[in-house]
Amino acid sequence: MHDHDPFRRRFLSRSGTALSLGALSASLPLLPAIAGPAPITAESARPQLPYGLQFGDVGERGATVWARADRAARLWVEIGDEDGFRRALRLRGPLASEASDFTARLDIPRLPGPCQRKIRVAFEDARSGVRSAWSEGRLRAAPHTLPHARTRPVRFVWGGDVAGQGWGINPEIGGMRIFEAMRLRDPDFFLHSGDTIYADGAIAAEAPAENGRIWRNLVAEGVHKVAETLDEYRGRYRYNLLDENLRRFAAQVPQLWQWDDHEVVNNWSPSKDLRADPRYTVKDIDVLVRRARQAFLEYSPQRRGPDPRGTRIDRVIHYGPLLDVFMLDMRSYRGPNTDNLQAAAGADTAFLGRRQLRELAEGLRRSRATWKIVAADMPLGLQVPDGTDAQGRPRWEAVANGDPGLPRGRELEFAELLRAIRGVNNVVWLTADVHYCAAHHYDPSRAAFQDFSPFWEFVAGPLNAGSFGPNALDASFGPKVVFQKAPPAPNASPLAGYQFFGEVNIDPDSRALSVDLRDLDGASVFTQVLQAV
Repeated sequence: MHDHDPFRRRFLSRSGTALSLGALSASLPLLPAIAGPAPITAESARPQLPYGLQFGDVGERGATVWARADRAARLWVEIGDEDGFRRALRLRGPLASEASDFTARLDIPRLPGPCQRKIRVAFEDARSGVRSAWSEGRLRAAPHTLPHARTRPVRFVWGGDVAGQGWGINPEIGGMRIFEAMRLRDPDFFLHSGDTIYADGAIAAEAPAENGRIWRNLVAEGVHKVAETLDEYRGRYRYNLLDENLRRFAAQVPQLWQWDDHEVVNNWSPSKDLRADPRYTVKDIDVLVRRARQAFLEYSPQRRGPDPRGTRIDRVIHYGPLLDVFMLDMRSYRGPNTDNLQAAAGADTAFLGRRQLRELAEGLRRSRATWKIVAADMPLGLQVPDGTDAQGRPRWEAVANGDPGLPRGRELEFAELLRAIRGVNNVVWLTADVHYCAAHHYDPSRAAFQDFSPFWEFVAGPLNAGSFGPNALDASFGPKVVFQKAPPAPNASPLAGYQFFGEVNIDPDSRALSVDLRDLDGASVFTQVLQAV
């Protein structure tokens, strides 16, 4: 790259002589691309990138690039242009060390020029300086928010629940095929609605499936038992990345991750009691949560601040003038799973928590985007049971409590939220968790609590897990089932075909938003078009 190169001049005029990464603490020098052939080196001496690269949190601030090495090594990122990497911007990233399981990420800013760029990453051995081979992907930037900029169509996909109930990577059927079906839709990004792994279930070599068939998993070290140690939690993310479909998808489609329960243990809350579960030698749920959260943040391609301990899973992604995505965290701030029938708000009714609830309401009211997507890792109106309490009363995992009357328990937070955003137009809720697909319409005319504006909630999943459902609805907020598709029997394997992802398209001219629920092969099983108000 030369000083007279106009691409370089435009970049430096905006960023100075060093690249500032989204107001984070590190400034990375801009270096010329590697020229000429690499020295001949034994392949075993080179760092390896067995899991490829991922992109995350793409929006008006740029995006994040993630990769993992097999040893202590320095991350390097090259950003190409329409001519490939001949005049690439080369960025020096952080050192991947054992402390982060050799994962590393780099925040890259939005660059002038083409919407879509080739990106490649490599690692440089911390001791020998030998460089790995490049791993390449491509990244599509968010639409411009500049005045008079032409807005392009937006397409994204969403879903959750990966490698659950022991249904892992099955090479005989082509692995996790649904990720290839999503990739072929060529989305701008993927909203991962939680249960990114199933740390609480073993993945055996074989499992019986429908009609006498045998499901055969790819197995790996450490997945034969529930995750308890930090490395066992990390191993579940490494396991998923063994799937070629997922790696190919991640190298093309930026991801927005949130978490749910199976990143730690089924239905976890502060009251989770593992004393009677013989699978666990670690009985302290707080210890497991700390380990699981660290592994999640290491493997999620999420933008992080200087101190990873302060990184919040709840955040807002501004994706151009048509779309804001409000990512919720329905795990970190919740109270215990109870009968969920408290008449007044308190510690036991917390779900989003006061800070997240306040910021969500304020963010939705202030948003200038046409559409406001609330990305919830659990559905609002579906009943999700969690056994019974010591008194034999039903205990609840999500928001709904099975009582059709006025809001009680965790419903109190959502009544407060819905009241606070009454009159805010074009709010749509997207979720997963229940392992089937559905479309729900909420209307105050059908509800016990009526101080809110009507809205839609769409459910998608699982992506590669057992299929269940359908769940019963709770009438407090007036939901109506417009569509649902679920298996005839619980825990249907992916062989049965009840695997679903959702797709959203926003038209820049009409500003209409359309939702498709799509099956394992990408075929639409339901479509709903919403007009912007």
